Amino acid sequence: MTSANTPQPSTSDDATASLPLLELRDGLSDVVDEESALTETVEAFRAGTGPVAVDAERASGYRYSHRAYLVQLRREGSGSALVDPIPFGDLSALGDAIVDTEWIIHAANQDLACLAEVGMVPREVFDTELAGRLLGYPKVGLASLVSEVLGYRMRKEHSAADWSTRPLPAPWLVYAALDVEMLIELRNSIEQELRREGKWEWAEQEFAAILDAPPREPKPDPWRRTSGMHRVRNRRSLAVVRSLWEARDQIAESADISPGRILPDAAIVEAASAMPTDRDTLQKLTAFKGRGAHRHMRTWWEAVDHARRLPDSELPKQGPRYDGPPPARAWADRDPDAAARLSAARTAVAEIAEAHRLPTENLLAPDTIRRLAWSPPTDVNLEVVTTFLRDHHARPWQIGLTAEVLTDAMTSEAPAKPLD
Repeated sequence: MTSANTPQPSTSDDATASLPLLELRDGLSDVVDEESALTETVEAFRAGTGPVAVDAERASGYRYSHRAYLVQLRREGSGSALVDPIPFGDLSALGDAIVDTEWIIHAANQDLACLAEVGMVPREVFDTELAGRLLGYPKVGLASLVSEVLGYRMRKEHSAADWSTRPLPAPWLVYAALDVEMLIELRNSIEQELRREGKWEWAEQEFAAILDAPPREPKPDPWRRTSGMHRVRNRRSLAVVRSLWEARDQIAESADISPGRILPDAAIVEAASAMPTDRDTLQKLTAFKGRGAHRHMRTWWEAVDHARRLPDSELPKQGPRYDGPPPARAWADRDPDAAARLSAARTAVAEIAEAHRLPTENLLAPDTIRRLAWSPPTDVNLEVVTTFLRDHHARPWQIGLTAEVLTDAMTSEAPAKPLD
């Protein structure tokens, strides 16, 4: 898609590049970090027309918090803006200026929370990543979609940068500005494709569901997600993992530093496996020889010693708490009928997804299928299954495609196939 506002292809020194490199059409604007500049930006975006492209940069891997360290916007008639939220803390005036229009966000679930923290909450979104999934694109990253749909190659070199750095280097700012440079054109092209394929109403329901989703509840026992946990064999060692993880988390939150930069997961697992009996033995472990580990060695030893002294009644259970069905691989032995239902349901849903060029997980959440197959409602029929799906947050388009085949699967007497 091209228009008077579409940037013209630029040359690239990379002889292997098959696509023109995307460049800023208006040049790089100054970062908005003073009240007067913010006021001008608010008025400029209030006066613009059409949807607003919005993006945010966090410092994942560097900071404990998930706050936004840069907010990028672009709108027809307003141009582009790079806003530093740190000097202001609250950007609700900017959010209010554009609240009545659609916000185009790539992977909205990743940015909505940090935008809300600074007072920017949309009433309508268009998620280009989710739309790409509905259209069956094999790669739905922003760079991949811009390449496939609009024919431009995007820079990727600063995707893992520490955006809490101040001042932000100019090459990083160019990279950030490019993230909203083509979002409006991308959104328009994707909408046309959604309409051609009869998936526009699906997309509308998905976008509405993003905004209607309740805040994410903290997962129980977050320490169980420590990398390398499979090496921890007993409950006492699990207690060491928990104790070290919690001690590290307190330090990380207080200093606003990513936990892994204070003590790597490998150190936690090594201590849990070795079960040292004194501080000297702990600090001799390979993973504890780094500067960060030594800096808090007293804390680490106190955490290990606390876990070593816990009574058996206070040790964590071997497996995580979970209110859903057991792992599918155990179903054939524990409940062959449930295994047969799950096999039939998975097969039917996968066939529908393939027919409509959809990832299976976007057609229906795998957890919903498992819960239905493990504990189906009494007197299964289409109405009951429809109600079950609705109660588990399936959208109308998903229910329309899957309710009937899932009803059949719940009454299937086919033999169970091995389940992963």
